[in-house]
Amino acid sequence: MIRTVVTAGLVLALGAFLLAWLEMQRATRLFAPDAYVAVVAGLFAIGGVWLGWKVATRRHGPDFVRNEAAIRSLGLTGQEMRVLAELASGRANKEIARTLGLSPNTVKTHLAHLFAKLGAGTRTEAVGRARDLGLIP
Repeated sequence: MIRTVVTAGLVLALGAFLLAWLEMQRATRLFAPDAYVAVVAGLFAIGGVWLGWKVATRRHGPDFVRNEAAIRSLGLTGQEMRVLAELASGRANKEIARTLGLSPNTVKTHLAHLFAKLGAGTRTEAVGRARDLGLIP
């Protein structure tokens, strides 16, 4: 964590320095305005690609281990767990039904059971509680 913060701080400080240096060069007319704009755009593009790569490849701690004791204590079935996993990925009821080979009404029934067992009132709340209990990553 500290390494990431220090690296991001150094990158931002270097970027601020380069922008100030380029501004000075533009002010003294050493660079044409088009070159200045191109360099700034390039810096932002490189920074965006770097940040996107860092965010996309970050790890969320050690490998996820499902909390089997919580699954048993809540009485969740295998099908409900599959529906919960699809729900956590942000899919709509029809998409969940299509993916799992169920009817939309069956998905609604499983969701109603999940909401009751998790004590949740909304999809977001159900996913949050499932993550807190270690049911899904």
